[in-house]
Amino acid sequence: MSSPDFTQLTDLASRALGGSVSAANDELFAQRENLIRAEAPFFDPTDFGHKGKIYDGWETRRRRDVGRNDWAVVRLAAPGVVHGVVVDTAYFTGNYPPFVSVEAAFVEGYPSIEAVLEADWQTLVAKAPAEGDTQNFYAVEDRHRWTHVRLSIYPDGGVARFRVHGRVVQDPRFLGGTVDLLAAENGARLTECSDAFYSSPANIILPGRARNMGEGWENSRRRGGGNDFAVFELAAPGVPRHVEVDTSYYVGNAPGWVRLSAIDSRRASAADPAAWTEILPRTAVQPDTRHRFLLETSGAVTHLRLDVYPDGGLSRLRLFGELDGEALDSVDQAWQASSPELASSSSR
Repeated sequence: MSSPDFTQLTDLASRALGGSVSAANDELFAQRENLIRAEAPFFDPTDFGHKGKIYDGWETRRRRDVGRNDWAVVRLAAPGVVHGVVVDTAYFTGNYPPFVSVEAAFVEGYPSIEAVLEADWQTLVAKAPAEGDTQNFYAVEDRHRWTHVRLSIYPDGGVARFRVHGRVVQDPRFLGGTVDLLAAENGARLTECSDAFYSSPANIILPGRARNMGEGWENSRRRGGGNDFAVFELAAPGVPRHVEVDTSYYVGNAPGWVRLSAIDSRRASAADPAAWTEILPRTAVQPDTRHRFLLETSGAVTHLRLDVYPDGGLSRLRLFGELDGEALDSVDQAWQASSPELASSSSR
């Protein structure tokens, strides 16, 4: 059977795009995070662990309480309109769920999973039959935008992958800010940090999305007072508009809170703590989630300080904004001054 047209649309749940599996009521045999892996599921018939056969998917224990069912909540990588979902039960033959359903909710901000579960959930796919070891396709007619989807399986079993195909609906508030002022590829750099025991915070300004926890910043567990921090020099002076704080892959070791402050070192000393301005107050963040926050700034800055409380890791940190006029002139002068043509002409 050929795939429906909706599968050509973006997978809004994909880990590659920034989706995450916020919670599941049970994952005894196989962890929920496998549901949104971008690659196709695999199967090794000889691979067994302490809990039994190891599956590349999400698998719950056998239910003995009649009338109950299992579920997993996925936070979409971006708000969007869902056109169809795929419940892929590849390699699940005697342990797949015979029925599934899908609901969706729109939740502002980054609340706890307890708050998400209390949201106003709407049915996208009513309880429907599913088959084992196959891709089960379900079209969706609802055209509202959502931030979370909940896959329910009846009564239990395993699902290899869960694809949520649709169209991103961009929040216009985040369309301001055209340059990542914090990107290493643009010239930003780490200047100071409190702890880089497992990996350096220089990683969090590298291009692309982290592929695992080892490609982010992870500090040691803080046992005393205080908190961990990192300071960056921006690629060029600019006016920050919004920030992306990505805790993807940090499930049990993400920070509880983050805080951002900034300074224009052209007009004040970065060594003076009182000269720094808070641009994002201490804000709670969730594990394994890509967060976006609008910033309240009044002018250009040259340095950014990230505080994490009390400790914990990040995958990536992005700071979007615009260069000010003075910075544009400075960047242009630096580009011209470093021209190889100038070096070759002076040596003649």
